[in-house]
Amino acid sequence: MSKKTIEALFLGDICGKPGSRALFIGLKQIIKDHNLDIVIANGENAADGFGIMPEDADTCFAAGVDVITSGNHIWQKEEIRSRLDSDSRILRPANYPPGVPGHGVTVIDAHGIPIAVVNLQGRHSMPVTDCPFRAAKELVKQLRPKTKIILIDFHAESAEEKEALALYLDGQVTALVGTHTHVQTADEKILPKGTGYITDLGMTGAGMSVIGSDPAVSIARQITQMPLKSEIADVPAMVNGLIVTIDTESGKALELKRLRVFYAI
Repeated sequence: MSKKTIEALFLGDICGKPGSRALFIGLKQIIKDHNLDIVIANGENAADGFGIMPEDADTCFAAGVDVITSGNHIWQKEEIRSRLDSDSRILRPANYPPGVPGHGVTVIDAHGIPIAVVNLQGRHSMPVTDCPFRAAKELVKQLRPKTKIILIDFHAESAEEKEALALYLDGQVTALVGTHTHVQTADEKILPKGTGYITDLGMTGAGMSVIGSDPAVSIARQITQMPLKSEIADVPAMVNGLIVTIDTESGKALELKRLRVFYAI
Protein backbone atom coordinates (compact mmCIF):
# COMPACT_ATOMS: atom_id res chain seq x y z
CA MET A 1 0.00 0.00 0.00
CA SER A 2 1.33 3.44 -0.91
CA LYS A 3 2.13 5.88 1.85
CA LYS A 4 -0.44 8.59 2.56
CA THR A 5 2.27 11.18 3.21
CA ILE A 6 5.84 11.72 2.05
CA GLU A 7 8.51 13.62 3.98
CA ALA A 8 10.82 15.59 1.67
CA LEU A 9 13.89 17.53 2.80
CA PHE A 10 15.31 20.40 0.74
CA LEU A 11 18.85 21.41 1.71
CA GLY A 12 20.33 24.83 1.01
CA ASP A 13 23.46 25.40 -1.06
CA ILE A 14 26.27 23.04 -0.03
CA CYS A 15 29.29 25.33 0.32
CA GLY A 16 32.78 23.85 0.16
CA LYS A 17 34.35 21.30 2.46
CA PRO A 18 32.51 22.47 5.61
CA GLY A 19 29.18 21.83 3.91
CA SER A 20 30.28 18.39 2.71
CA ARG A 21 31.54 17.55 6.21
CA ALA A 22 28.21 18.54 7.73
CA LEU A 23 26.39 16.26 5.30
CA PHE A 24 28.76 13.38 6.00
CA ILE A 25 28.45 13.76 9.76
CA GLY A 26 24.80 14.67 10.11
CA LEU A 27 22.53 13.83 7.20
CA LYS A 28 21.88 10.17 7.90
CA GLN A 29 20.85 10.99 11.46
CA ILE A 30 18.61 13.80 10.18
CA ILE A 31 17.00 11.33 7.75
CA LYS A 32 16.39 8.91 10.62
CA ASP A 33 15.14 11.52 13.08
CA HIS A 34 12.61 12.98 10.64
CA ASN A 35 11.70 9.74 8.82
CA LEU A 36 12.57 11.33 5.48
CA ASP A 37 11.65 9.76 2.15
CA ILE A 38 13.56 12.01 -0.25
CA VAL A 39 16.44 14.48 0.13
CA ILE A 40 17.12 17.21 -2.43
CA ALA A 41 20.25 19.35 -2.01
CA ASN A 42 21.60 22.27 -4.01
CA GLY A 43 25.23 21.37 -4.74
CA GLU A 44 26.42 24.15 -7.02
CA ASN A 45 28.91 25.52 -4.46
CA ALA A 46 30.29 22.19 -3.24
CA ALA A 47 33.69 22.56 -4.97
CA ASP A 48 35.38 25.18 -2.79
CA GLY A 49 32.43 27.52 -3.22
CA PHE A 50 32.19 27.54 -7.01
CA GLY A 51 30.74 24.65 -8.99
CA ILE A 52 30.65 20.93 -8.26
CA MET A 53 33.08 18.16 -9.14
CA PRO A 54 32.02 14.55 -9.82
CA GLU A 55 33.58 13.46 -6.52
CA ASP A 56 31.54 16.11 -4.68
CA ALA A 57 28.38 14.66 -6.20
CA ASP A 58 29.43 11.17 -5.11
CA THR A 59 29.98 12.44 -1.56
CA CYS A 60 26.48 13.91 -1.51
CA PHE A 61 24.87 10.70 -2.74
CA ALA A 62 26.84 8.59 -0.24
CA ALA A 63 25.64 10.87 2.57
CA GLY A 64 21.99 10.28 1.66
CA VAL A 65 21.09 12.91 -0.95
CA ASP A 66 18.75 11.63 -3.68
CA VAL A 67 18.80 14.57 -6.12
CA ILE A 68 21.35 17.38 -6.53
CA THR A 69 20.10 20.69 -7.90
CA SER A 70 22.24 23.64 -8.93
CA GLY A 71 22.26 27.14 -10.42
CA ASN A 72 24.48 29.69 -12.09
CA HIS A 73 27.75 28.08 -10.87
CA ILE A 74 26.97 24.65 -12.36
CA TRP A 75 29.22 25.38 -15.36
CA GLN A 76 32.20 26.42 -13.21
CA LYS A 77 33.87 22.97 -13.30
CA GLU A 78 34.21 21.46 -16.75
CA GLU A 79 34.67 17.99 -15.24
CA ILE A 80 30.99 17.79 -14.24
CA ARG A 81 29.57 18.45 -17.71
CA SER A 82 29.64 14.88 -19.04
CA ARG A 83 28.16 13.67 -15.75
CA LEU A 84 25.24 16.05 -16.23
CA ASP A 85 24.32 14.11 -19.37
CA SER A 86 24.81 10.65 -17.90
CA ASP A 87 23.34 11.08 -14.39
CA SER A 88 19.79 12.43 -14.21
CA ARG A 89 20.10 12.81 -10.42
CA ILE A 90 22.29 15.90 -10.97
CA LEU A 91 20.26 18.78 -12.36
CA ARG A 92 21.11 22.10 -13.98
CA PRO A 93 18.46 24.80 -14.36
CA ALA A 94 15.82 23.76 -16.89
CA ASN A 95 15.50 27.25 -18.37
CA TYR A 96 18.94 27.36 -19.97
CA PRO A 97 18.70 27.49 -23.79
CA PRO A 98 18.38 24.24 -25.76
CA GLY A 99 21.59 22.35 -26.45
CA VAL A 100 23.36 22.79 -23.11
CA PRO A 101 24.48 19.63 -21.28
CA GLY A 102 22.33 17.88 -18.72
CA HIS A 103 18.78 17.71 -17.44
CA GLY A 104 16.57 20.30 -15.76
CA VAL A 105 14.07 17.82 -14.36
CA THR A 106 14.05 14.26 -13.07
CA VAL A 107 11.40 11.87 -11.77
CA ILE A 108 12.38 9.51 -8.98
CA ASP A 109 10.53 6.78 -7.11
CA ALA A 110 9.81 6.93 -3.37
CA HIS A 111 7.87 3.93 -2.02
CA GLY A 112 6.32 3.39 -5.44
CA ILE A 113 5.29 7.05 -5.72
CA PRO A 114 6.77 9.12 -8.57
CA ILE A 115 8.20 12.48 -7.50
CA ALA A 116 9.29 15.11 -10.01
CA VAL A 117 12.15 17.45 -9.12
CA VAL A 118 12.59 20.60 -11.21
CA ASN A 119 15.52 23.05 -11.18
CA LEU A 120 15.01 26.64 -12.39
CA GLN A 121 17.14 29.79 -12.34
CA GLY A 122 16.03 33.39 -11.87
CA ARG A 123 16.86 36.34 -14.10
CA HIS A 124 17.08 39.31 -11.72
CA SER A 125 20.81 40.06 -11.12
CA MET A 126 21.68 36.65 -12.57
CA PRO A 127 23.17 35.37 -15.85
CA VAL A 128 20.77 35.59 -18.78
CA THR A 129 18.51 32.55 -19.22
CA ASP A 130 15.17 31.77 -20.79
CA CYS A 131 12.05 32.81 -18.87
CA PRO A 132 11.60 30.66 -15.74
CA PHE A 133 7.86 31.37 -15.68
CA ARG A 134 7.29 30.04 -19.19
CA ALA A 135 9.65 27.13 -18.61
CA ALA A 136 7.90 26.21 -15.36
CA LYS A 137 4.46 26.33 -16.95
CA GLU A 138 5.51 24.05 -19.79
CA LEU A 139 7.28 21.59 -17.47
CA VAL A 140 4.27 21.38 -15.15
CA LYS A 141 2.06 20.66 -18.15
CA GLN A 142 4.40 17.80 -19.12
CA LEU A 143 4.78 16.40 -15.60
CA ARG A 144 1.22 16.52 -14.21
CA PRO A 145 0.09 13.41 -16.18
CA LYS A 146 3.00 11.50 -14.60
CA THR A 147 2.78 12.68 -10.98
CA LYS A 148 0.95 15.06 -8.67
CA ILE A 149 4.11 15.68 -6.65
CA ILE A 150 6.32 18.34 -8.26
CA LEU A 151 9.15 19.91 -6.25
CA ILE A 152 11.00 22.99 -7.51
CA ASP A 153 14.34 24.49 -6.51
CA PHE A 154 14.28 28.07 -7.84
CA HIS A 155 17.85 29.38 -7.72
CA ALA A 156 17.39 33.14 -7.75
CA GLU A 157 18.58 36.40 -6.21
CA SER A 158 15.30 38.30 -6.05
CA ALA A 159 12.73 37.62 -3.35
CA GLU A 160 10.15 39.32 -5.55
CA GLU A 161 10.86 36.93 -8.42
CA LYS A 162 10.72 33.91 -6.10
CA GLU A 163 7.41 34.90 -4.50
CA ALA A 164 5.89 35.76 -7.88
CA LEU A 165 6.79 32.38 -9.39
CA ALA A 166 5.48 30.52 -6.34
CA LEU A 167 2.11 32.28 -6.53
CA TYR A 168 2.03 31.82 -10.31
CA LEU A 169 2.36 28.06 -9.77
CA ASP A 170 0.27 27.81 -6.59
CA GLY A 171 -1.84 24.66 -6.68
CA GLN A 172 0.06 23.28 -9.67
CA VAL A 173 3.23 22.22 -7.81
CA THR A 174 3.78 20.73 -4.36
CA ALA A 175 6.55 23.06 -3.22
CA LEU A 176 8.78 25.81 -4.54
CA VAL A 177 11.86 26.66 -2.49
CA GLY A 178 14.40 29.40 -3.13
CA THR A 179 18.17 28.95 -3.07
CA HIS A 180 21.22 31.12 -3.89
CA THR A 181 21.45 33.80 -1.17
CA HIS A 182 22.86 31.39 1.49
CA VAL A 183 20.70 33.13 4.13
CA GLN A 184 17.73 31.21 5.51
CA THR A 185 14.48 33.17 5.52
CA ALA A 186 11.72 32.82 8.12
CA ASP A 187 8.78 33.10 5.71
CA GLU A 188 7.90 29.46 5.13
CA LYS A 189 4.20 29.12 4.33
CA ILE A 190 1.63 27.06 2.50
CA LEU A 191 0.05 29.19 -0.21
CA PRO A 192 -3.76 29.37 -0.65
CA LYS A 193 -3.98 26.52 -3.19
CA GLY A 194 -1.61 24.15 -1.36
CA THR A 195 1.92 24.90 -2.58
CA GLY A 196 4.65 25.02 0.07
CA TYR A 197 7.07 27.95 -0.16
CA ILE A 198 10.14 29.55 1.40
CA THR A 199 12.15 32.42 -0.11
CA ASP A 200 15.53 30.85 0.70
CA LEU A 201 16.61 27.61 2.35
CA GLY A 202 19.88 29.08 3.57
CA MET A 203 23.21 27.31 3.30
CA THR A 204 24.86 24.03 4.23
CA GLY A 205 28.32 25.29 5.09
CA ALA A 206 30.51 27.31 7.44
CA GLY A 207 28.58 28.74 10.38
CA MET A 208 30.66 31.75 11.42
CA SER A 209 31.24 33.13 7.94
CA VAL A 210 30.02 35.58 5.33
CA ILE A 211 27.65 33.42 3.26
CA GLY A 212 30.20 30.61 3.60
CA SER A 213 33.34 32.65 2.97
CA ASP A 214 36.21 33.76 5.20
CA PRO A 215 35.00 36.94 6.96
CA ALA A 216 38.41 38.63 6.74
CA VAL A 217 38.46 38.41 2.95
CA SER A 218 34.82 39.44 2.63
CA ILE A 219 35.32 42.46 4.88
CA ALA A 220 38.43 43.50 2.94
CA ARG A 221 36.45 43.32 -0.32
CA GLN A 222 33.84 45.69 1.08
CA ILE A 223 36.38 48.15 2.50
CA THR A 224 38.76 48.23 -0.48
CA GLN A 225 36.34 47.42 -3.34
CA MET A 226 39.12 45.29 -4.77
CA PRO A 227 38.12 42.04 -6.57
CA LEU A 228 39.63 39.79 -3.91
CA LYS A 229 38.93 36.10 -4.40
CA SER A 230 36.51 34.63 -1.87
CA GLU A 231 37.87 31.81 0.27
CA ILE A 232 35.71 29.24 2.05
CA ALA A 233 35.82 29.64 5.84
CA ASP A 234 37.17 26.43 7.36
CA VAL A 235 35.11 26.55 10.58
CA PRO A 236 32.36 24.42 12.16
CA ALA A 237 29.42 23.97 9.83
CA MET A 238 25.64 24.15 9.82
CA VAL A 239 22.87 22.54 7.81
CA ASN A 240 19.91 24.66 6.69
CA GLY A 241 16.83 23.38 4.92
CA LEU A 242 13.10 22.79 4.86
CA ILE A 243 11.10 19.63 5.52
CA VAL A 244 7.86 19.36 3.55
CA THR A 245 5.12 16.90 4.50
CA ILE A 246 3.25 15.97 1.31
CA ASP A 247 -0.19 14.46 0.79
CA THR A 248 0.49 11.76 -1.81
CA GLU A 249 -3.12 11.69 -3.06
CA SER A 250 -3.50 15.41 -3.76
CA GLY A 251 0.16 16.33 -4.15
CA LYS A 252 -0.33 19.31 -1.83
CA ALA A 253 1.97 20.40 0.99
CA LEU A 254 0.51 19.69 4.43
CA GLU A 255 3.22 21.01 6.75
CA LEU A 256 6.52 22.88 6.54
CA LYS A 257 9.34 22.77 9.09
CA ARG A 258 12.55 24.78 8.82
CA LEU A 259 15.70 22.83 9.62
CA ARG A 260 18.78 24.48 11.14
CA VAL A 261 21.45 22.30 12.75
CA PHE A 262 24.95 23.31 13.89
CA TYR A 263 27.89 20.90 14.16
CA ALA A 264 31.12 21.32 16.12
CA ILE A 265 33.27 20.22 13.16
